Amino acid sequence: QVQLVESGGGLVQAGGSLRLSCAASRPISSFNVMAWYRQAPGKQRELVAAISSGGTANYVDSVKGRFAISRDNAKNTVYLQMNSLKPEDTAVYYCNAGGFFRGSTTYAGGSWGQGTQVTVSS
Repeated sequence: QVQLVESGGGLVQAGGSLRLSCAASRPISSFNVMAWYRQAPGKQRELVAAISSGGTANYVDSVKGRFAISRDNAKNTVYLQMNSLKPEDTAVYYCNAGGFFRGSTTYAGGSWGQGTQVTVSS
């Protein structure tokens, strides 16, 4: 198991930017895929972005061109740079470790952070 701690959420106006961080309690180099998910009120949790140990990244269509996921194995941290934020990006964002890619599908791992709230005002 690994502990994941997210930070960087907050309130931002539409068009603004935020950078989320996910710090892991042990080396993330041991995880094939690190990912960010989000859950808006009344909706199911959805994948936002995922990145493999080799640097391959997948994004949900709604954030392509606006969000960028990266990982720093030396710091055991995964980042999500979010630009051009929209009100529909409002959600709790969760970090996930231990997943994998199969074809075009990203499967979540068993380790989750506690989440960080992102609120985008119009």
